[in-house]
Amino acid sequence: MEITWYGHSTFGVEIGDETLLIDPFFDNPKTETDPEELDPDYVLLTHGHADHIADVDRFRGAHFVATPEVISYVTDEYGVEDGTGMNLGGTFETEEAYLTMVRADHTNGLDTDYGASGGMPAGYVISDTKPTQVSDEESQTFYHAGDTALQTEMRDVIAPYLEPDVAAVPIGDHYTMGPWQAAVAVDWLDVDYAVPIHYDTFPPIEQDTDDFVREVEATGSTAEVVVLDGDESFDLGGELDY
Repeated sequence: MEITWYGHSTFGVEIGDETLLIDPFFDNPKTETDPEELDPDYVLLTHGHADHIADVDRFRGAHFVATPEVISYVTDEYGVEDGTGMNLGGTFETEEAYLTMVRADHTNGLDTDYGASGGMPAGYVISDTKPTQVSDEESQTFYHAGDTALQTEMRDVIAPYLEPDVAAVPIGDHYTMGPWQAAVAVDWLDVDYAVPIHYDTFPPIEQDTDDFVREVEATGSTAEVVVLDGDESFDLGGELDY
């Protein structure tokens, strides 16, 4: 499984012969990627805020996964042709991956004249093996936390049952967790690697990633903080390569 950060909360995930794209928003200062160069099989949306769905219309041919409310919105407003609406706790199976939608503590207003809600915001746990109560040390699993505050489901559900190897957690503060809460999340998740996201895009969320590194160390977590440059990738198979 190879993971590429395109800045803000936008990720590409290559798993087997499939490519997933999460929260397409390429108008951010960390990326130089032209979204027209990408051809994902699936697009996953954590919620309906503009900085997570702005480039949805570039990928109309992909299969979209989101809450039913967000799927309806991007179908009507962005011309999405193919989508699956699901909800928290559900797992969507592709030929190569299992996509489990998990809770995120945030808001989910849609950009409409009547202030519609996109339902509950979400995160995704993406694995190459089916999640069960039986631990699988051979699986490769990536957790995209979405826009969230610190919440105990990370400790009580995601860590023990979904067993992520790497977690992408927001550190920008103001709209999401800041560095110290994100560090507690990393400790609770018991991951091997932590990737900071959702920072430096706008003035209110400017952060020094060194603060996040220090906060993770202060928790006693053994996770390695991986600060990616925009458009940089790493591979979960074998040794970390970034």
